[in-house]
Amino acid sequence: MTHNLEFTLVTLAFLLLLLQVPATLIFLSRILKGAKRFPPLCPQVATPEQLGTVSIIVPTLNEAERISPCLKGLAQQTYEVREILIVDSDSSDGTPELIKKAQQNDPRFHLLTDDPLPPAWVGRPWALHNGLSASSPKSEWVLGIDADTQPQPGLVPAMINAAQLQGYDLLSLSPQFMLKSAGEWWLQPALLMTLLYRFDVAGVKADPPQRVMANGQCFLARREVLASIGGYSAAKDSFCDDVTLARYAAKQGYSVGFLDGAKVIKVRMYEGMKETWQEWGRSLDLKDASTPSLLLLELWLLLFLQALPLPLFIGNFLAILAGESSRVFILLGSLNGGLLLTRFGLLLAVSPSYDRQNTKHSWLFWLSPLADGLAVLRILLSASKRPKQWRGRVY
Repeated sequence: MTHNLEFTLVTLAFLLLLLQVPATLIFLSRILKGAKRFPPLCPQVATPEQLGTVSIIVPTLNEAERISPCLKGLAQQTYEVREILIVDSDSSDGTPELIKKAQQNDPRFHLLTDDPLPPAWVGRPWALHNGLSASSPKSEWVLGIDADTQPQPGLVPAMINAAQLQGYDLLSLSPQFMLKSAGEWWLQPALLMTLLYRFDVAGVKADPPQRVMANGQCFLARREVLASIGGYSAAKDSFCDDVTLARYAAKQGYSVGFLDGAKVIKVRMYEGMKETWQEWGRSLDLKDASTPSLLLLELWLLLFLQALPLPLFIGNFLAILAGESSRVFILLGSLNGGLLLTRFGLLLAVSPSYDRQNTKHSWLFWLSPLADGLAVLRILLSASKRPKQWRGRVY
């Protein structure tokens, strides 16, 4: 190498170390908390004290192709569930007919139609807000469930018991994901991993409130707490209303939990790689629930901990082969090699969060680190603009 080129490469390597080392220390301080996390929830049997204590709300908009497993799973919940309110936003694909059919077998199902969407609201929190207003005041808990989920028997008692044991006022779960196509198995785990680099793992109590995580696919809240914070109005204009609502409640002093629910609820979110990229990517940046400074911090962590370790490790290796023996290069290569090993360790840790039954492409899950750069790019693109449409609605 020429002297000028060598000096430039060493300087660049030193600057990368300055940016990567503090990011790595922050990341390690978070994942080490996982050793003391609350264990994954297991299905439980309801107790007599839980009789009629839960109202379930399911927002729907043209969900006919995927809501049937959700309805079946909700019907399998026992006497702790007082009512199951399906709040439909004028679906045109036969969704209401499926709800009416379910109601014939289980009178707890009730079909509602929400009011026209006000200009300041996003569709999902508006439907949940309407459902809350229509729910029975006798229910101590309100459970929001998405139509693409598959609740397992014993879900609701498990959530109630965990919330009471840990003193949570609001509790949501991370599900077990059901993927099908090759593209999904390659890209979706990389997108999910962006959350692990930015927040604590499920089961760890988050502090401060601005780092609270939540998942609206399965979100339990005390009715009195929802009433005290104005229902879902605190997240009315958010495309990540679950996290926005959870962080707002945490700022008001309420206890918010996020636990591993892979054994009690499954979800089939999107069909194919393209839809996963388009739909999930619109909200995964969580910018509606974050301050600009916090979002910049998260993007820094993603860039230097998830996107760059593989290309930096390869580039560093090639530089050493070319004769570069500077200690800075050795340190940079060692750091990124360690980050890559940690990345595969995280992949092994989240593997129970994926349902491998009846799929032939699940082996691509283990190649998902090769999609990390693409996943981080999706977050960067999404963070730069607000969504203009969601689930068929234009905003």
